[in-house]
Amino acid sequence: MAGLDVIGKLMKRYRFKLTFTYTLFCLEMLGSLLRPYFLGVAVNDLIKGSYHGVIVLSIVHLAWLIIGTARHMYDTRTYSGIYASLVTRFLSRRIARSDISKLSAHSTLSRELVDFLESDLPYIIEALYNIIGSLIILYFYNSKVVLVCFIILLPVMIISYVYGKKMSRLTRLKNDELEKQVSIIAVGNDASIKKHYSTLRKWQIKISDKEAINFGLIELMVLFVIGSSLIISSNLFGVTMLAGNLIGIYNYILKFVSGLDTIPYSVQKISSLKDIIRRIEFQKDDISAYPFQKEKNIYIQGKLKLSA
Repeated sequence: MAGLDVIGKLMKRYRFKLTFTYTLFCLEMLGSLLRPYFLGVAVNDLIKGSYHGVIVLSIVHLAWLIIGTARHMYDTRTYSGIYASLVTRFLSRRIARSDISKLSAHSTLSRELVDFLESDLPYIIEALYNIIGSLIILYFYNSKVVLVCFIILLPVMIISYVYGKKMSRLTRLKNDELEKQVSIIAVGNDASIKKHYSTLRKWQIKISDKEAINFGLIELMVLFVIGSSLIISSNLFGVTMLAGNLIGIYNYILKFVSGLDTIPYSVQKISSLKDIIRRIEFQKDDISAYPFQKEKNIYIQGKLKLSA
């Protein structure tokens, strides 16, 4: 199974549980997206001497809180079960391999597949909510602000593409070294161990440096968006805005730029995921096992055999 097909297979295999948790997440994000709007309405109503906006804001916030709490509790049960089933099946099919170092590394890396479904994919969905939802709501506040946001999208996409290419190479080199870890430690040679961790540190520093440089470039453009949007939205052009509307505009600008910050991160995670899938070489049976079934520990001739 190659490429990101593995993610698709995983999502299909656990589609009912994942659909439920992603539905809860989308409702949670909808509440998060609407809160700045209702906050602005509440401020405007308070200025007029009305508490209606505060009541509506409280109801929206309470609904968001309840849905978010339920999702977090359900997520842990869902994804820990998926990982236990996946890694047990994976190990049981490969336990006879002699290259324990790679097997150990791959069992650790396979956790990142589940982490992608649990953390990274929702993070990407949240970014889409923030970018698309904020642009739609900002249009009703001030269409000129939307134009500024669109202008900045193209350079962000170009930077993210170049960043993704570089991160793909660095991630591959780091994972190459990680696969050797168990065998190097097992040999117990101090010089080899020191060299191994020094190499891992080198690649991690390079990855961190790329992240920092990319962060700086994106944030420079974010500064431009925030400054330009606030100037456009102020009474600079002779239009006096309500305080609540200005609060709403500022919050949606922040949501939009937080979505922009997620684009390079998403590119990096997808590049890393492709490298992991290429190394692990998942087979159809690794995923098609019945989900959440109880694994059995069977001892045969002094060796532990995992079966699912």
